[in-house]
Amino acid sequence: MRKIILLLLLAVPGLPAMGLELSDAYALALHHDPTFLAAVEEYQADQQEKAIGRAALLPSLNYTYTNAQNWSDVTQDTQLGEQTIERDYRSYSSVLNLQQPLFDMAAWAQYRQGVARALLGNERFRSRSQELLLRVFISYSEALLAGEQTRLARSQREAYAERQTLNQRLLEGGEGTRTDWLETRARHDLALAQEIEAENEVDAALRELESIIGQPVALASLSPLTHLDTPAPLQPASFEAWRDLLLSGNPELAAQRHGLTVAEQAIRRHRAGHLPKLSLYASTRKTKSDSETSFNQTYDTDSIGIQLTVPLFAGGGVSALSRQAAYRLEQASHELDAQTSSLLNELRRQYNLYQTSATRTHAYEMAVQSASTLVEATRQSVLGGERVNLDVLDAQHQLYSARRDLADARHQARLARLQLKYLAGVVDVGDLE
Repeated sequence: MRKIILLLLLAVPGLPAMGLELSDAYALALHHDPTFLAAVEEYQADQQEKAIGRAALLPSLNYTYTNAQNWSDVTQDTQLGEQTIERDYRSYSSVLNLQQPLFDMAAWAQYRQGVARALLGNERFRSRSQELLLRVFISYSEALLAGEQTRLARSQREAYAERQTLNQRLLEGGEGTRTDWLETRARHDLALAQEIEAENEVDAALRELESIIGQPVALASLSPLTHLDTPAPLQPASFEAWRDLLLSGNPELAAQRHGLTVAEQAIRRHRAGHLPKLSLYASTRKTKSDSETSFNQTYDTDSIGIQLTVPLFAGGGVSALSRQAAYRLEQASHELDAQTSSLLNELRRQYNLYQTSATRTHAYEMAVQSASTLVEATRQSVLGGERVNLDVLDAQHQLYSARRDLADARHQARLARLQLKYLAGVVDVGDLE
C-alpha cells in the first residue's frame, strides 16, 4: 500500500499550457486535496496498529536507577533504655530487568486487534482513494454542467430580448399589443434571474474544484467531456454480478468486517482478565544501603525465573468490560447489516439509472429537436394569426428546458457509471478516460 501511495503522488504529468484535462485535475488533487492528504496520514498511522499490538508479545527491557540521600533516626532498646542514633547515608539502586510473556491471552488478543486495525486502515484508505477520484469527477463535471446551464440561460434571455424588440416594433407600428410586450418582458426578466443564478452555480462549482486541486481554475480552461449517443454497455451486465462485486470488493464493507474482528478480539482481551499470566524474567540488580536492613551493605544479584500472576477479584470490572465489548460487537454487526442494505439500494438505483440512460438521453435529444421545430412552427402560426405571442414564449421555454434536461441527463449517465464502479470497489484512474 505504501508503494501505491508513492506511485499515486508521483503520477503528476506536465500540465498543458492552455487547458486542464480531467486527468490533470486528478493528478493535482493527489497532491493538494486536504481530505486525501489527511487520509494518507491516517493510513500511515493505522499501519502502526500491528506493531503496537505485537509489542505486548515481545520481550520488555527496563532499567531503573535511584540515588538518594537519607536521614534516619534509629531507636534501639539497650540495658540503659532506649537509645536513638542519627544515621545519615547515601543509597543507590541499579536494576536491569528483562521480561518475556509466556502465556498472556490478553496480549495475544491485543495483537490480533492490531492486525485487524491495520487491515481496516488499508480498506479505509482504498475507499478514500476511490472517493477522491469520484469527487474530482463530480466537481469537474458539475462545473462544466453549470457552465452549460449558464450558456443556455443566456441564450434563452437573448431570445426573449429579441422577441421583446419585435413586440416593441409591432406595438409602435400598431400591429402588436402591450400585453404581448409585457408577457415577453416578464419572461426576459425571469430568464435574467435564472442566468444570474446559473453564474453563481458556476462560481460555486469552480470554488469546489479549486479546493480539491489546490489552484485557481477558470471555466474556459476546463476541457469538455465527451458524450456518446449510446452509452457503453455495462460489464458485467447483470445486477446480480454487480451485487456480488459490491459484497466482496466494497472497501467500506471490508473495513466494517475488519471492525467486527476488532470487536471480537476486544471481547477475548477483556475476558482474559480472568485468566492467569505466566512470564519469564531475568534481572541484574546492584544496590547499596537500599533499605534500613541493608545499611552499609552492597548487593550484586542476578536472577532468572518465572512469574505467575493469578487474578482473583477486580471489583467486577472485568465482567463489565466483557459485557460491554459483547454489546459493541452486536452494535457493529447491526451497523454492517444496515450499511450493506443501504449500499445495495444505492447500487440498484445507480444500475437502473445507467441502464436507462441511453433511452433517457435519446428521449431528451428528440425533445430538443421537437421543441426546436415547435418554436419555428409557432412563430409562423403567429404570423398567420393562428397562435399568439404567449405560445411562442411557451415554445421557447420548452426548448431551453429540453436542452437543460439533455445536458443534465448526459452528466447523470457518466456519473452513474462511475458511481456504480465506485460502489463495487473497482473504480480506478482508467475510468476517467
